[in-house]
Amino acid sequence: MNKFHIRKAEQADKGRIWEIIQQAIALRKEQGSRQWQDGYPNEDVVQSDIDKGYGHVVEADGKIIGYVAIIFDIEPAYNAIDGKWLSDGEYVGIHRLAAAQDPHVKGVGTAIMQGVEEIAVLNGVYSIKVDTNFDNGGMLHVFDKLGYQYCGEVHFRGAARRAFEKLLK
Repeated sequence: MNKFHIRKAEQADKGRIWEIIQQAIALRKEQGSRQWQDGYPNEDVVQSDIDKGYGHVVEADGKIIGYVAIIFDIEPAYNAIDGKWLSDGEYVGIHRLAAAQDPHVKGVGTAIMQGVEEIAVLNGVYSIKVDTNFDNGGMLHVFDKLGYQYCGEVHFRGAARRAFEKLLK
């Protein structure tokens, strides 16, 4: 079993992060999804994540194998949910989660989300809100496995997405 380690992304990680995101974009296309097929996310988004301190990488055996943006701030799209969140207080928003395909390591998405939960609690925030495309089976499985509850739909760049929340205490 690989030991996963999550840490803040640094400028030196940007190339590897972009490789992983490009792999995820190609995988979504191969799976017939329209998610991430419109020029988002791109290198400017990754740079912004790093600059703002949102970007995090997941490592195993010293190699970066995953990426996620962990955002301790309001996500405006989440204010207009078609449905109802479990809570109205502070939350951590998760975006741009991607796992490397070179090597493909089983369990990276789960490890990332578990790492996010630990980071949230360490920062005194006990709610995680996240969304994904309707056809992203991998992420939907991770959310189900880790006890995230479906709350409704949110809209990003003109598309409806499934929204989930997990309360951590």
